[in-house]
Amino acid sequence: MVLYIPMVPPEQLLNDLPIGFSFPSFHFSISISLHFPICLHFPTSLHFPTSLHFPILHSPFSILFLTSPTHHQLHFFPAHNHTTLLYHMEALAAVLRFFSLETLDTRLFPPPDQNRRKQIVARSHASRWNTLEFKFYLLVVGLVVPLMYKTAMDASNETNANFPKFQHLLSPGWMFGRQVDNSDQQYSFFRNNFWVLCALVAAHVALRRGLATAFQHRRTLFDAFFGALYVFGLHGFNVVRILVHVVVMYVLATRVANTRVAKTCLWTYGVSTLFFNDWARHWPLPLSFTGLIPRWDVFYNFTLLRMLSFALDYLERRDESKERAVSPDLDDRGRLTPSLPLQDYSFANYCAYLTYAPLFIGGPIITFNDYMYQSNYFPLQSTRNLSRTAVYGLRLLFCILVMEFLLHFMYVVAVSKTKAWQGDTPFQLSMIGLFNLNIIWLKLLIPWRLFRFWSLLDGIDPPENMIRCMDNNYSALAFWRAWHRSFNRWVVRYIYVPMGGSRSTGFSRIVNTLMVFSFVAVWHDIELKLLMWGWLIVLFLLPEIFASLYFGRFAEKPWYRFVCGVGAVCNIWMMMIANLFGFCLGHDGTVALLHELFGTVSGASFFLVASATLFVGVQVMFELREAEKRRGIDVKC
Repeated sequence: MVLYIPMVPPEQLLNDLPIGFSFPSFHFSISISLHFPICLHFPTSLHFPTSLHFPILHSPFSILFLTSPTHHQLHFFPAHNHTTLLYHMEALAAVLRFFSLETLDTRLFPPPDQNRRKQIVARSHASRWNTLEFKFYLLVVGLVVPLMYKTAMDASNETNANFPKFQHLLSPGWMFGRQVDNSDQQYSFFRNNFWVLCALVAAHVALRRGLATAFQHRRTLFDAFFGALYVFGLHGFNVVRILVHVVVMYVLATRVANTRVAKTCLWTYGVSTLFFNDWARHWPLPLSFTGLIPRWDVFYNFTLLRMLSFALDYLERRDESKERAVSPDLDDRGRLTPSLPLQDYSFANYCAYLTYAPLFIGGPIITFNDYMYQSNYFPLQSTRNLSRTAVYGLRLLFCILVMEFLLHFMYVVAVSKTKAWQGDTPFQLSMIGLFNLNIIWLKLLIPWRLFRFWSLLDGIDPPENMIRCMDNNYSALAFWRAWHRSFNRWVVRYIYVPMGGSRSTGFSRIVNTLMVFSFVAVWHDIELKLLMWGWLIVLFLLPEIFASLYFGRFAEKPWYRFVCGVGAVCNIWMMMIANLFGFCLGHDGTVALLHELFGTVSGASFFLVASATLFVGVQVMFELREAEKRRGIDVKC
């Protein structure tokens, strides 16, 4: 193809560079015709999106080539005047590439279908980053975010009057002589055993590659052997309890002839095991070895999802009348129903899938069909790209360091455990809650990314669980899609779609959503508090659903974005309150926060200022997603 260079002032280049732009590496050849207008000849195999900068030999000019899947811009200007600008643009591009969605998961790439990609781009608008409005928004963000950190530190550090109440929960740290808040029981177990887990990852990957020849074309056999030893080491003889459920679920799936009866039995037995395990987990066994993690029932919940995935995938495949060859180029959606041979649904493959070591403890969740497709048929290209996997590992390391910074410099977890917030201002109390939620997000994200990193090194590519920062959410529906994404996809495939999915309307859709979140709450834990949390989420979803149905017809109006911003602020407050109640502050802390916000003059003033600040943040979130659409990406969250 031939692209001509417009004479564009270099000062406009930054306006054309969208936030979150991605620049993967590629190979290309260039020939330059030195006449005006200057033209560049690129091979049609050039991969997008990318950025090029190169000088014209024996000429005082340079060319900058900026491109996305649908926008190509060439800029021609004197090189010696703009070396600094180009340097900063390349640095910015590298940072944005590192933190882009595409770095996390190839499933988040623009769709390969050009027509679909063009439809996404057509729904986007021109960049607003260089408008006066968004310059003001970015200024507000630059001032408020550091103030939020400072306030959380003031509310939980040595200078706070409540410090003696939670000081006993702090431990010696390693960062700048500070103590560390290692009081969260779940994360402290992971943190204290982090290096042991890293050694296990290295040993497993080395063993897999060392025995690759012996287990060639029998990858799942290795997974079954290693998985059995791994699970026994974790839970000891408690594996007998798990094995009982495993066998019963396999028999129900493969021996009940009527598909509808089989599904009813599977769901009834599967959900009942959550209650049974909660009641019977302390029953003694004649053999005393209980492994490194005696609480086998906590991780059983993920095993249940995998058992149901195998069973429901098998029943769906059994009901197919046609035999089809397994296609080598299936996308993420196609791998859900790849038409595997029925002999692949064997008990050995079932056990290999259930005990697959990298994903056994906490996921991410991959369906049985997808696991078998990648294991025994066609490994994904993403697992062969070691440089891409290395960058993903660096993203994981960055998140670990952010978590360590938070635990060393703000002790909000210890504050919430001891309810040591007496005398704190509404701003301080809200920051205690907000950073608690951020730590909860990080304590889930870090293990999930480590397990996924392990799986990528091992040749299996499961979905990324967390694709948005916790604070980069304004919609309850979108938040649910981005938080624990693999679980969301599992629920959509095996619960929501069979119940009618998006085809259901009105009251039936509300009932379906209530059923989904009731299962989600019970699956998390058998607690009334979490069940109430699930119902509260559904209650908060209703206004968003109704508002989107009514206001959607006004999407092209100039005021639509601002009305959506007001609704998004309400959503954020509701989501924060629901999650603070369910996972963080509990009843007492949430009541105290609400009393401070709406029962005092200072609290009401803070609420108004905070809402205005949230509105600014929401507008930035909107524009971030528009920048993704301009690249052909729409993840709907």
